[in-house]
Amino acid sequence: MSLEIVRYNDPVLRKKGEKITVFDAGLAALADAMIETMHEAGGIGLAAQQVGHALQMCVVDLRGSEAEFDWKLDGAKPPMELFMPMVVVNPKVSVERKAPTAAVEEGCLSFPEIRGDVVRPRVISVKFQDQAGLQHHLDCTGLFARCILHEADHLNGILFIDRMDKDVRASVEEAVKALARHTKAAPGPSS
Repeated sequence: MSLEIVRYNDPVLRKKGEKITVFDAGLAALADAMIETMHEAGGIGLAAQQVGHALQMCVVDLRGSEAEFDWKLDGAKPPMELFMPMVVVNPKVSVERKAPTAAVEEGCLSFPEIRGDVVRPRVISVKFQDQAGLQHHLDCTGLFARCILHEADHLNGILFIDRMDKDVRASVEEAVKALARHTKAAPGPSS
């Protein structure tokens, strides 16, 4: 079952997600629906806030990407087909102080057709649980790191437009304001 993706300026997008403590069939069903929704929308990541739930959970699937990135999951490098789509619950992201950064154009399913450069670290580590509550440790680079950071921001009520530098944000400001007006006029899932 596909879910409706909320658009900017829906208030749920600014809510910090609650930590997940119950790993049950309801959580697994929400994760499955989020994965289906992400795939239908052509995205590589989707946070619970984007489907109207202020929870610490997101889904990621980079199998179709041609971008270069690397990963280690729980100390090994399994083929992506074995762990994607990936459900990330209660993530704790860490970045080394001197980690290299890059400005790369990002989009967001809650901001249709709005894109802009965002500077993010190129290398991260993240500890998280899966939909069954099992603990995992992921080290990743490139697009994989960017996707996790983008979705982890969503879980904390931070949007990619908040991470844009002043000039980039100014270049998309009119489109962002138009989207906010459209969202306010249309009833959404959390309205």
